[in-house]
Amino acid sequence: MESEIIQSDVLIVGSGGAGARAAIEVSKAGKKPIIVSKGLSFRSGCTGMAEGGYNAAFGFVDSDDSKKAHFKDTLKGGSYLNDSRLVNVLVDEAPDRLVDLENYGALFDRQENGKLNQRPFGGQTYRRTCFAGDRTGHEIITALKEEVIKRDIETIDEVMITKLILNNDDFPKVIGAVGFNLKDSSTIFFQAKEVILATGGSGQLYPITSNTFQKNGDGYALAWDAGADLVDMEQIQFHPTGMIKPKSRAGVLVTEAVRGEGGKLFNKNHERFMFNYDDRGELATRDVVARSIYNEIREGRGTEDGGVYLDISHLDDDVIDEKLETMVEQFADVGVDIKNEPMEVAPTAHHCMGGLFIDVNGKSTIEGLYACGEVSGGVHGANRLGGNALAETQVFGKRAGKAASIASEIEKFERNDKSVEEEEQRIKNLINDGEYKPAEIKKEIQTIMWENVSIIRNETHLRLALKKLLDIKNNKLNNMRISSDKTYNKDLQEGLEVINMCEVAILIVKFATIRRESRGAHYREDFPETYDGWDKSILMGKSKVKFLKRDGKFTLDE
Repeated sequence: MESEIIQSDVLIVGSGGAGARAAIEVSKAGKKPIIVSKGLSFRSGCTGMAEGGYNAAFGFVDSDDSKKAHFKDTLKGGSYLNDSRLVNVLVDEAPDRLVDLENYGALFDRQENGKLNQRPFGGQTYRRTCFAGDRTGHEIITALKEEVIKRDIETIDEVMITKLILNNDDFPKVIGAVGFNLKDSSTIFFQAKEVILATGGSGQLYPITSNTFQKNGDGYALAWDAGADLVDMEQIQFHPTGMIKPKSRAGVLVTEAVRGEGGKLFNKNHERFMFNYDDRGELATRDVVARSIYNEIREGRGTEDGGVYLDISHLDDDVIDEKLETMVEQFADVGVDIKNEPMEVAPTAHHCMGGLFIDVNGKSTIEGLYACGEVSGGVHGANRLGGNALAETQVFGKRAGKAASIASEIEKFERNDKSVEEEEQRIKNLINDGEYKPAEIKKEIQTIMWENVSIIRNETHLRLALKKLLDIKNNKLNNMRISSDKTYNKDLQEGLEVINMCEVAILIVKFATIRRESRGAHYREDFPETYDGWDKSILMGKSKVKFLKRDGKFTLDE
C-alpha cells in the first residue's frame, strides 16, 4: 500500500455548509482549496437536512430585535457556558453571511413588503429565524454547491480521512492528512499547508438520531489523536421531536418550525403538558422540551409507541402547505395527514455543542489545524438554539477559510513519510478474520450510549458505560472481522469508524462524569441543580484537564 500524493494550499475535510463556505473563502483569497468528503459531496452532511431556519437579528418582523438581544438569548439558551467571544462574532456577522448566501442564489421567504420573513423559535425573545419554508438547509447547501462549482473548486468524494499528519518538529504542526479511498481501498496523502475540519457531529453514537450515516464523530477523533484540545464534549443535544414510526424512520427530524408555527404537544391523555414544565410552553429551549417529553414518557403518559403527540391540525391548511411543506410530505409518505391528525414524536440525538477548542478565526490549539461548524465547540454552550447552527456554519466557515488562506501564504509543503507509512500499515492491519463484526460493535456502542449517556444521566450509569467502552477498546477493536475486498470494503470503513466512535464515546463519558451538576443538555439526576460555580467549560487535552470560567460579556457596539 503506497499513498498517492495530492497537494492543496488548504485541505477542507467535509462538504457541508461550513466546509463549502470555507472553501469559497479560500478560493476568494486566490489559494487552492480541496474539499474531501467521506460520502457524496454536499449530500453526506447535515446542512441539507436542516429544516427550520437561520438566525439573524435583522429586525424585519420584530423591529425591537437587535444583535444584543440575539447575544443574550444565545447565552441564556446555552446556560452561560458559551464562549462569549464566539457568540459576539456569530450575532455580529450572521446577517452579512445570509446576504452572501442570497448572492450565491439562495432564496429565503419574504413578507409582502419584500423584506425577509422571520419566524419564532424556541428560547428567542423575538422572531429572528429566517427561512425557506421548512427546507432552509437544502436551499443553503444548493446555493453553496453552485458557488463551489462556479469557482471550479476541486471536490473528492468517498474518501475517509483517517489521520492528521504532523511534522517532526518540537512544535507540532499539521501538514496534511491520510485518506482511505472507499472506492478501491487505496490511501491518499493530502499534503496541505493548512487543514480545516468541517466534519460535523457524532449523532451516530446513538441508535436514534437525526444525523446522516456519516456522522460518527470522526473529526473529534482525528483532532484528539493529533493532540488538539476539546471542550464541553458532555453537551449532547437531543432534539425534542423526531419521528418514531415506522422503525425505518425512527429519529428523522420533525423541524422546530412545527412548534414555531404554533404546534402543540399532548400526552396520551390529550393533556397539553409543556406549560407544566416551563412558562414558554412549546417554545422553551430544546433541552427543556426534550426532557419534558422524556419525563412524560417515563412516567407512563406517552403513547403506545413510546412518544407524545405533536398537533398542528388547528392551523389553516394554507399555512401548513406554505410553511411546512416538507413535513406534509414526510408524514404523508407514512400514511399520516398532519393537517387532520397529530404526529407521534420523541427525542432524537441531534447536535454536539462541544468540540475542538477554537479562537474567533477557527484556529485550534494545534498549529495548522482549524475547525468550523459542529465539529468546533464553544458557540452554543450547554444548549444550542434552533437556527444558530446554520448561521454558525457560514460565519465561522468564512472566518476559518480566510485565516487558513493567510497562514498558507507563508507556509511550505512538508512531509513526514514515517507517519504516513505507519497509518497505511494500521489500515492494512485491520484486515483480519477476527471474532467481532464492526457493525455489531457499532450497535453495541450505540446501545451503551443510549442506555447510559443520553437525556438523563447519573454516576452509576456513566461508570458502567466507561467500563463497557474500555472493554470494547481493549478487547474487541483489535479482534474485528474485516474482509480484504478492494472495492467498497464496507467492513473496513466501519472498522475505521467504530475505532473513532469508541474513542469519542469514551471522551463524552469522561467529560460527563467530571461535570457534577445539571446544565443545559447535560442533566445529572444525581446532581439535578445548576451551580453558579460551574459556569465554566471543561477543556481536555491528552495530558491535562482545565476549567475555563465564562464571562458572558457583550462587546459589540450598538
